[in-house]
Amino acid sequence: MKKGLVSIITPCYNGEKYIARTIDSVLAQTYGDWEMIIIDDGSKDGSAELVRSYVEKDSRIQFYQQENAGSAAARNNGIRRAEGQYIALLDADDLWEPEFLEEQVRFMTEKNATCVYCSYRCINENDEEILNPVICKPEITTKDMMVTNYIGCLSGLYNLEKHGKVYLREELKSMRDDYAYWLDIVKLDDKAYGNQKLLARYRVLANSTTGNKKKLIKKQWRFYRDYLKLGVFKSGCNLIRWGIMGLKKYKGV
Repeated sequence: MKKGLVSIITPCYNGEKYIARTIDSVLAQTYGDWEMIIIDDGSKDGSAELVRSYVEKDSRIQFYQQENAGSAAARNNGIRRAEGQYIALLDADDLWEPEFLEEQVRFMTEKNATCVYCSYRCINENDEEILNPVICKPEITTKDMMVTNYIGCLSGLYNLEKHGKVYLREELKSMRDDYAYWLDIVKLDDKAYGNQKLLARYRVLANSTTGNKKKLIKKQWRFYRDYLKLGVFKSGCNLIRWGIMGLKKYKGV
């Protein structure tokens, strides 16, 4: 483990359209002690060539390829290779504001925290801001996370110094695997802290899971029942609370 180093894990599957903007947002960071580990998950477009052009320009960017195995497997591939004290997950179509890493590392140190997250804006395919910004809760516990995932994946930062590396659960087969990951991390200290500054931009795509409401509802229900092992009544109550929060968050998508 390299003290102070942030390992940024980016899975990429046919991400040619957006990944250059994602990498550029990392290169623009005011905090320079980072490594970006990009895992190509069997892309069939020009992603690989595009990423390699960045690797040639900046040694902090690493690129590896694997046969298509899903986002959880790709992220785990990156986490295994990570050498940093901090782990951040940044998808190939999301963006960070230039001060994201500097602010989050500072905030984590200030709170003496294992996990922090932040508020973020939502953007569409053309980088245009849509919806209202997602303003994070100042503090969450495991109990909070049993209802919904309060940590936007692109907003989280995990300090592995105390507990070591945490991996995504590949057996979930993309059934809320990012939710399970952040829940597992919050469980470690039963607390995480939210930086209410808007430090990231989450891309909402029409064909994404977020945009496919029926599919997402089914996955959320199965997550409560199969992964969290909640009863029918508790799962139903949580699903209603999650649905109301989602309507407020993604109204109009």
